Amino acid sequence: MPNRAARASRRQCAALPLARQGEAWRVLLVTSRETRRWVIPKGWVGKRNAAGQAAQEAYEEAGIRGRIATTPIGRYAYAKRLPDGGSVTCTVEVFPLQVETLLEDWPEKAERERRWFDLAEAAAAVREDGLSRLMLSLAALPAN
Repeated sequence: MPNRAARASRRQCAALPLARQGEAWRVLLVTSRETRRWVIPKGWVGKRNAAGQAAQEAYEEAGIRGRIATTPIGRYAYAKRLPDGGSVTCTVEVFPLQVETLLEDWPEKAERERRWFDLAEAAAAVREDGLSRLMLSLAALPAN
């Protein structure tokens, strides 16, 4: 029988880990655990606020600490596969996180890879069209 609670939970939050390299922004992507595709750290919005949860996901999945914005810079939707074989459409609020510390060890280190990309490369590497468009819109902004 499908897990109705999981299907009803459709809101996720994500951190977009960013760091300046010269005049350009770089983004840190991680691989998903099952399909090994490039993603940003994300998870279900729990009891803490969405920005705080996004920062926690960034620590657990990518081993990073930094300053997280309190307001999302965008949203995107994707189909999340569930353990029972079904799927649910999730809307993900994306919070920029300015990376200050890249840890050598973190909770999901053995389960994921992480790699820096420029924004255009990252947009091409992810499969979610909405996330790709969000990254490309940031890449188009003038450097300040």
